[in-house]
Amino acid sequence: MTRAVLVSRSAPPAITQVDLPDPAEGEALVDVTYSSVNYKDGLALAGNPGVARIDPLVPGIDAVGTVSALGPGVHDVAIGDRVVCNGAGLGETRHGGWAEHAVVPSGSLVVLPDRVEDSFAAAIGTAGFTAMLSVLALERTVSPDDGPVLVTGASGGVGTVAIALLAARGYRVTASTGRRSNEASLRTLGASDVVDRATLAELGKPLQRATWAGAVDSVGGATLANVLAATKWGGAVTACGLAQDSALPTSVMPFILRAVSLLGINSVEAPLPLRQRAWERLATDLDPALLADVTRTVDLEHAIAVGAEVVAGRVHGRTVVDLRR
Repeated sequence: MTRAVLVSRSAPPAITQVDLPDPAEGEALVDVTYSSVNYKDGLALAGNPGVARIDPLVPGIDAVGTVSALGPGVHDVAIGDRVVCNGAGLGETRHGGWAEHAVVPSGSLVVLPDRVEDSFAAAIGTAGFTAMLSVLALERTVSPDDGPVLVTGASGGVGTVAIALLAARGYRVTASTGRRSNEASLRTLGASDVVDRATLAELGKPLQRATWAGAVDSVGGATLANVLAATKWGGAVTACGLAQDSALPTSVMPFILRAVSLLGINSVEAPLPLRQRAWERLATDLDPALLADVTRTVDLEHAIAVGAEVVAGRVHGRTVVDLRR
């Protein structure tokens, strides 16, 4: 039995004792020290069937902790390893990290570098991992000398980490946010300019003034369409979210007239070598002090309330869940 938050279609989310199975073949048992609150976790708490695909469900798409038991045939990790798991079905198709213990697929576990503390890994979480995947994809096409890059949803988890990562690599970053009260914080992370997200929220012309060498988008909808329309020749835009809309009301013009690339980012099913590469870069490129300034820590009980705030877009930065409390 493990203490956990349990989501059910027949009852509101609550902290209870959950019976976990022993790790099966290809699985590991992790003693969880930290998790985090992500957009998907908020949707799971609300019973969204696109996220909560089993009933009941322990939310938490992130799990950080120490391996305490292994199922048959596991050679990827060893008992005692400090590990992080992002996505891989956690908090969606299987019980996730909002529990003192979690059974996870061992093939998605990344052994943490010694310099990365558990709490820092949780603060990075799936949001930061996704931001790193976005940066890895973007820098294959766009260099810092090519011009400014845009980060939409800049006050959210993906956006804040993406700004810090891009700025650390020498990119000139413009942050798009609806919360101008966060402007000073975004500039501290590395943003050179801050624009109001309202300037991108309404659908514009299919081709607009070429402004961005590239972009990291977590918003989708008309915002993503406008970003594509304003991207320079040969530029690239990564897409990892749909906070505004899952639809993409655009045309082929940015792609065939400016050779713009739209790069999809999927952190859930990322293969282990890519996960390891991303975490190696996170360990070296991301300043823990910068992330600490936009991170708060809560216990399991308060995590439930934060989930709704994240979905409503009222949370700036990252929220870590301390399972030791």
